[in-house]
Amino acid sequence: MKEEIKAYNSVLELIGNTPLIKLNKVTANLTGNFYAKVEAFNPGHSTKDRIALYIIEEAERRGILNPGDTIIETTSGNTGFSLAMVSIIKGYNCILAVSSKSSKDKIDMLRSLGAKVYVCPAHVSADDDRSYYSVAKRLHEEIKGSVYINQYFNQLNIDAHYQTTGPEIWNQTAGKITHLVACSGTGGTISGTAKFLKEKNPNIRILGVDAFGSVLKKYHETKEFDTDEIYPYRIEGLGKNLIPTATDFDIIDKFTKVSDEDSAHLTREIAKTEGLFVGYTSGAVMQAIRQYAEDGEFDEHSCVIAIFPDHGSRYMSKVFSDDWMSDQGFFDSINAEDAQKVEIIK
Repeated sequence: MKEEIKAYNSVLELIGNTPLIKLNKVTANLTGNFYAKVEAFNPGHSTKDRIALYIIEEAERRGILNPGDTIIETTSGNTGFSLAMVSIIKGYNCILAVSSKSSKDKIDMLRSLGAKVYVCPAHVSADDDRSYYSVAKRLHEEIKGSVYINQYFNQLNIDAHYQTTGPEIWNQTAGKITHLVACSGTGGTISGTAKFLKEKNPNIRILGVDAFGSVLKKYHETKEFDTDEIYPYRIEGLGKNLIPTATDFDIIDKFTKVSDEDSAHLTREIAKTEGLFVGYTSGAVMQAIRQYAEDGEFDEHSCVIAIFPDHGSRYMSKVFSDDWMSDQGFFDSINAEDAQKVEIIK
């Protein structure tokens, strides 16, 4: 009897079921047990693969998407990459409105997957005609046969993680999880995952991560949208200058804000201590864990799951660039030591 070829039909079958990896050295001084849900193991190297596939297939089921149609989205890069990847396999055109804050690496990757990319100024209000929100809406209105994913205000963003990420974490921890720590941008990841976990055990603590310059933490605490909270910051895919309906604020127990600089250094530290080459928001999550630990959130019985959203290759021109770190004023003696590790032989 001949053995069958063991192969996947496409990269889409590889989405989800990402590994849980114990964090050891980077958490050595913290009390508790810490694990990373490493979403870089998705084929598109980020957690956004989950929502791209889920939302597109739901649109197909509803008859909203037809062969040859155009998918349009606003993105800081990762969702766009995932949508472009799914579009290739399923035969759709893909147009993406991207914030100018997105790294050049991300923009080049989007173009490499055949997407049409509009780079929009980052530091304008959400209702400005030049914002990536407004540009995407305009393109959707102008292009016949287009579907606007609209991840910030799409309930399916939450549903995707309720159906996949939450159950995976529950099963991988055998129900022992006590804390979930996750960034909040659109809010779909933290909200959908938390919804599932809270249904299993309402005592699980859901700890959000926000950025200085974003409105989410204050809105969570006061239900006030305070424009005075908004100012430019560097971390991509974290925080917002609007209130996404894809964020279920009621299910999140607490937020902490992290700085650009601390998050950048922690991103590099994760690579050097754990051998995990992950992105800027993963450093932000790790910095948040340290801050929550200082606040007494964890004890020796805590089982803390951190969602690491994407891969470090998306940030080669940013946090993994000594020149960029220096330009931001983040270059310190630690990074100077790294620079000395390169020796040119002539």
